[in-house]
Amino acid sequence: MKAVVYEAFSQPPRVMTVADPSAERHGVVIQVKGTGVCRSDWHGWKGHDPDIQLPHVPGHELAGVVAEVGRDVTKWKVGDRVTVPFVGGCGACPECNSGNQQVCHTQFQPGFTHWGSFAEYVGIHQADLNLVALPEHMDYATAASLGCRFVTSFRAVVDQGKVSAGQWVAVHGCGGVGLSAVMIAQAIGANVIAIDIADDKLALARALGAVATVNATQVADVTEAVMEITHGGAHVSLDALGHPTTCFNSINNLRRRGRHVQVGLMLADHATPAIPMSKVIAHELEIYGSHGMQAHRYDAMFEMIASGKLAPEKLVGKTISLEQSIDALVNMDRFETTGVTVVTQF
Repeated sequence: MKAVVYEAFSQPPRVMTVADPSAERHGVVIQVKGTGVCRSDWHGWKGHDPDIQLPHVPGHELAGVVAEVGRDVTKWKVGDRVTVPFVGGCGACPECNSGNQQVCHTQFQPGFTHWGSFAEYVGIHQADLNLVALPEHMDYATAASLGCRFVTSFRAVVDQGKVSAGQWVAVHGCGGVGLSAVMIAQAIGANVIAIDIADDKLALARALGAVATVNATQVADVTEAVMEITHGGAHVSLDALGHPTTCFNSINNLRRRGRHVQVGLMLADHATPAIPMSKVIAHELEIYGSHGMQAHRYDAMFEMIASGKLAPEKLVGKTISLEQSIDALVNMDRFETTGVTVVTQF
């Protein structure tokens, strides 16, 4: 098959011909029809993930068609249209048994623990537990865009943040994760403030339902700006970027007993950010993480999409070829794109 491969961290990947994957007895092989280009893939290419072994094929936001089925798989057949959470569960540990596959003890992640979806085919483990059937009306580009950023934001806003109608929600960073959070929070009825440094991204956030925006380069203090807009602070705040500054601001702009959700990855030099702990204690703030979403929770999200409350297709910025994905991947740290970039040409 054709795949994007890098043989050294931070060195240019290449499109190569490599061996096709084969289905494990409990797994499937998916013919990839769409795969998102995500900042997590950039972190992996930079060498920030210890699970990656070289040479490596990135890619974890995927959708496609089942091409091969392992002998122990009972729920899926060749030709099924599917997607998969970027975190897959083993099905045997305490977390999986409690329905929390997103924090499985021996989780797998395509594009990290094994070769991913910047390729014509990708292997997926434990298919009966982890695969998700695509709604008939959903195209592959939209389905792939859900993979990491949208579903992680859905869990962050709905399950971890417990956002409700009328609350103030601050979203720090308006990349794919942040824009997804804006859309989801406003669909629930929250008043969303979007914070970024790029006017085009803030404009898209407003188009997706943000009631206010803050350009962090044009205010003296982001926290004070949010406090003023919300008359006392956000009920829920998300760091959708993953940077010490946005993490600090997200916690600091909360009202008393507010809830911070860390969605953006904090890796390498950013792994141990400073936080205003005295305020966390004095104001009884809550701090949560959000790490993917279980396959069994997709139905709730799909229902909101089918009803028209969520329109993830609006977040697809552009579609590109597998060859073009190399440039998109290595330049992710420049934050030049608006919306989600999806590979649809293989």
